[in-house]
Amino acid sequence: MPTRRYDDSPGLGSLYARTVKATLRRADYEPDADGLTLELPRSAIDQDHLSAYRDVTGFPAGPALPATYPHVLAFPLHLDLMSDPSFPYKPMGIVHLSNTISQRQPIPIHAEPAIRVHSTPERPHPKGTVFDVVSEVRVDGELVWTDLTTLLSRSSGTESAHVDLLKNPELDPTAWWDLRGNLGRRYAAASGDRNPIHLFKLTAQAFGFPRQIAHGMWAKAAALASIERAGKLPDTFTVRVDFRKPLLLPSRVQFGYQQTGKTTDFALYDEQHELTHLIGHLQAH
Repeated sequence: MPTRRYDDSPGLGSLYARTVKATLRRADYEPDADGLTLELPRSAIDQDHLSAYRDVTGFPAGPALPATYPHVLAFPLHLDLMSDPSFPYKPMGIVHLSNTISQRQPIPIHAEPAIRVHSTPERPHPKGTVFDVVSEVRVDGELVWTDLTTLLSRSSGTESAHVDLLKNPELDPTAWWDLRGNLGRRYAAASGDRNPIHLFKLTAQAFGFPRQIAHGMWAKAAALASIERAGKLPDTFTVRVDFRKPLLLPSRVQFGYQQTGKTTDFALYDEQHELTHLIGHLQAH
């Protein structure tokens, strides 16, 4: 498995240019045979950037990074991986199905984590091909955080393929969120994820959406931030979310969660409680 190491996080500007180019080709490459691994041995935390991320997601200030923040640190490597000429899928057509984070211990805000990213073997899906991008974060050589980002590349698919889905907990709302139309642009500035479907109505319409949609990882972060503000988020846990219906902006949504012992179920619904945007399941360690 080839490995590419960086002294600093790759620049997003050049990566987005390469992503557009990558959308126009398809490589002859098998992820399980020759997958590329990317490593960033040291990632300094920009405190102003961290503050902006907390502001847009709702995480309170504290001595540890928000549980979802390492995903932002790993995102340039995700983009580098998926825009590499060896990668077999067109990056702009990929759909984010789910995300699973395991936090083995909180990461101090002044840490300099090492990040490693690679992809898993592909597997069939009724709507195409599914694969995972795995991110691993180490502090002082110890694995402290992992992230499994499950992605779908659309194609003819395999009708009989098994799909692993979280069960909708059908929760009553514990909060109502009013989401403004510029949320996608605010989160893009804080996360680096400037996919045009999240930015403006016109750019989203070019990809078949009636207007811009919220980032899935913003929704996950906002949900965990809400649970943390209630004092219900443990220090060590595994949390998975499935992204269901796109969350159009602006909109008013319902957020609900329920904690039973070491388990927390949560979900994000539309204003009428007819559409489910996100389903989450958290298990404390």
